[in-house]
Amino acid sequence: MILTTTNSIENFKIIDYLGIVTGVAINEEKLAMGFSMSKYFNSVRDSIDVVKEKAFQQLQENAKKLNANAVVGIKVEIELTTHNYAMVSVTGTAVKVAA
Repeated sequence: MILTTTNSIENFKIIDYLGIVTGVAINEEKLAMGFSMSKYFNSVRDSIDVVKEKAFQQLQENAKKLNANAVVGIKVEIELTTHNYAMVSVTGTAVKVAA
């Protein structure tokens, strides 16, 4: 599946717009603040990487349900909740493209 933040895909023609799709994931392991800021920032970064991947997987699954072979105009929002849970929301437009 082609995923892009742009609204078009070079060398591909969008033949059908199928709808808006999302993927949302949250890390259910609370990130503990400790004495080492570098360890805390590394754990935040690692957590966001894992959660972002889950959100993109969910986005692709939702696009496949609409028989899409690409998602354009992707926007990614990353948030640390007040309780230090990493949350990622990914939204885009599911489309059918011809090669």
